[in-house]
Amino acid sequence: MLTLLARSAWLKRLASRYGMRPGGFARRFIAGENEAEAIEAARRLQARGRLLTLDYLGESVATAEQALAAAREYVRLVDLLVAEGVELNLSVKLTQLGLRVDLATCTDNLRRILEPTRRHDGFVRIDMEGSAYTDLTLQIFETLWGLDYRNVGVVLQSSLHRTDRDVARMNELGARVRLVKGAYKEPPAVAHRLKADVDAAYLRQMRLLLDHGTYPAFATHDEVILKAIRDYAAERGIAADRYELQLLYGIRRDLQAALIAGGCRVRVYVPFGKEWFPYFMRRLGERPANVTSVAAALVGEWRGPRHVDAADRNDLR
Repeated sequence: MLTLLARSAWLKRLASRYGMRPGGFARRFIAGENEAEAIEAARRLQARGRLLTLDYLGESVATAEQALAAAREYVRLVDLLVAEGVELNLSVKLTQLGLRVDLATCTDNLRRILEPTRRHDGFVRIDMEGSAYTDLTLQIFETLWGLDYRNVGVVLQSSLHRTDRDVARMNELGARVRLVKGAYKEPPAVAHRLKADVDAAYLRQMRLLLDHGTYPAFATHDEVILKAIRDYAAERGIAADRYELQLLYGIRRDLQAALIAGGCRVRVYVPFGKEWFPYFMRRLGERPANVTSVAAALVGEWRGPRHVDAADRNDLR
């Protein structure tokens, strides 16, 4: 259902009108609609001891011109982050850079971003999208890795049946992996359907990455899994600076603070941009209990201004 809603042009227009206004329901998940707002959010995070990665939202562009425009926005963001003294760490989606156009266009656009990022000792993480793009994403990554770009890493989804093999391959290369559970609805032939199976795969791949990987990142808000990561690292004598934990902007800020206080390296994924609606809907899909409160806020905004008290501003965590 949420996947269908995310494609609704009418709902997107309605959400875009109200969601990012001051106090809007999407502000909790999205750092802003432009670079200035994102950089201000990044500064606040850095001041509280968080590492960060910025994602200029957008995906599934249909033309080479749109893909090139997105790449140029990322290059502009690199210059701004360097000028402002903000950590240079980016997350990109290849369908935003032209993966649906052709491989050459996408690869060239990614190189446009990697070059200035490398000059300034920054890092770029390629986000993983639906399983239809997994092979192509890893193919482009390995092409650029073979051209000696070492300031790039990938995301792997533990929900996919193939991921044990992909983890082993990335470990063999020495590539940096962010491990996620996976936010895309996939068929049973491709992915685990039961949470217990996804969790078991995540824990198995976590151990492979800690034992044999290169500075892995574990992206989850699951406190049981977070404890398992820390316990396994301690058991194996793996120092806290050899891996990091990643959480989403605006979610479980209490947990972020507790992990930092416990000596963990915590990176916050900071999304921004006008094309925030599909990302926002996926976040809702990960915790359906959030849907009712956000829908009520949207309907309330549509009907007209009203007072919003603390009980209505769901913590969404």
